[in-house]
Amino acid sequence: MTLAVDAGLEDARKPRSPTAIFIRRVLSSWQGVFGVTFISLVIFIGIFAPWLAPYSPIEMDYDAIMAPPSAAHWLGTDEIGRDLLSRVMSGATVSLQVVVFAVGVALLIGSTLGLIAGWLGGAWDAFIMRVMDAFLAFPLLVLALSIVAVLGPDLMNAMLAIAVTKAPGFARLVRSEVLSLRTVDYVKAARAAGASDRRILVRHIWPNVSGNVIVYGSLAASQALITESALSFLGLGVQPPTPSWGYMVATGIQFWQAWWMSFFPGLAIFLTVLSFNFLGDAVRDALDTRLGTHDD
Repeated sequence: MTLAVDAGLEDARKPRSPTAIFIRRVLSSWQGVFGVTFISLVIFIGIFAPWLAPYSPIEMDYDAIMAPPSAAHWLGTDEIGRDLLSRVMSGATVSLQVVVFAVGVALLIGSTLGLIAGWLGGAWDAFIMRVMDAFLAFPLLVLALSIVAVLGPDLMNAMLAIAVTKAPGFARLVRSEVLSLRTVDYVKAARAAGASDRRILVRHIWPNVSGNVIVYGSLAASQALITESALSFLGLGVQPPTPSWGYMVATGIQFWQAWWMSFFPGLAIFLTVLSFNFLGDAVRDALDTRLGTHDD
């Protein structure tokens, strides 16, 4: 019995991994739990929507046009009899594609430009940041609309437009972090030891920048989703018959008597965006050890 107790105490004293500590901190607040839970649900539905949806999202039933929520159609049907629950679930797939592709491309391009500008400085810094400032001079939605108007209304073009609008934010964030880190002692020591610029950036600079980039990325995901919904609402994003939450809201407001047509897609947008914002706040608090104390 004593040996078992000693073994348990020994396991309790073992240091937890940084990943386990990070996850524990994220889930220590109700915002983090809500964000992780709902986003996980959206991801699950988005991946398995073809098998989870009770009907085909493009199947029309002219005997159930604008039917209210019922046992047969839990969220009702739209103006041509398509099951709204199936379309909302399939719309999650589109939203996931937008978030993963647009934010991923923006993070890759923006972070790379920010690293180059902050590390090299001089003419490179001035040129890169003036280009980024030119993009930031336009309101996000106006710039996205302009890009899609040139490329044409399409999901891929919408994702490219969103990536372009979000990349300057990543670039400015990373640049400011690099400027503050390139003069610290351990970077100077690495330079004195003969480390290459690439090694310093990868081994010493980026690990200390990535935390803020992750936080900004989670918040950028909510903005990307809002932008895609706005583009689809205006008919410049996902094209029918592919389900899109924004397009479903635009269609639903034309039929005020069928309130469910716009309410449920709008609710999906609201909850998903809210979850990304909550997750971003929780991740920020988990990475910032100055905010409160944690029992680690």
